[in-house]
Amino acid sequence: MILGGQDGLVNILGIILGVIAGGGSDTVLLATGFAAAITESISMGAVGYTSAMSERDYCEAEMEREARETAIPDVERQEIRQIYAAKGFSGELLESVVATITADRDIWLKTMMDEELHLQPKVTGDIIRTAVVITVTTLIGHLIPLLPFVVLSRTPALVAAIALSALSLFAVGVYSALTLVGNLWTNGLKMVTIGLGAAALGFVVGRLFNATGV
Repeated sequence: MILGGQDGLVNILGIILGVIAGGGSDTVLLATGFAAAITESISMGAVGYTSAMSERDYCEAEMEREARETAIPDVERQEIRQIYAAKGFSGELLESVVATITADRDIWLKTMMDEELHLQPKVTGDIIRTAVVITVTTLIGHLIPLLPFVVLSRTPALVAAIALSALSLFAVGVYSALTLVGNLWTNGLKMVTIGLGAAALGFVVGRLFNATGV
């Protein structure tokens, strides 16, 4: 949600500022904005899906490799022993842990994936759900600064777009602080500063094109 919302909002605001600074008409602004909103939302979701599928394939390949390596039990048992010795186990307790884990091939394999490679299997349903969330939140992020230009004239629409974008970015920062870690105000203001600063580059690019007459 944070990734999609912030990306969509900052990108489209940068495009809006760039079109305005470059002297583009309202028709160009809306056509460019909605085209970017649709294509980039789908693109972001597709990237989220393909990257997660790649992680899943990598995890499965590593699991198959570990499964083959358990065919050489002495080496793999020593790896389990080293892992749990590093956690503070020793003596008979360590040997008991090693014997318990290596007695079940599935548990043994899962332990190697968790403790040695730090990999968790990816579920296809979770991957699809993540891709959908990224797509939807990116589209919502795009529409927040774009919709004012549908109902208002350019100047008040620009003011409304910047204000709504700032409020939305602040809300995203607050959400990240509540769901992850950090101070509400610090995270909110940081998100606003980074987002509006990045979007302002679109205005700079537009002005450069306008000034050069390109």
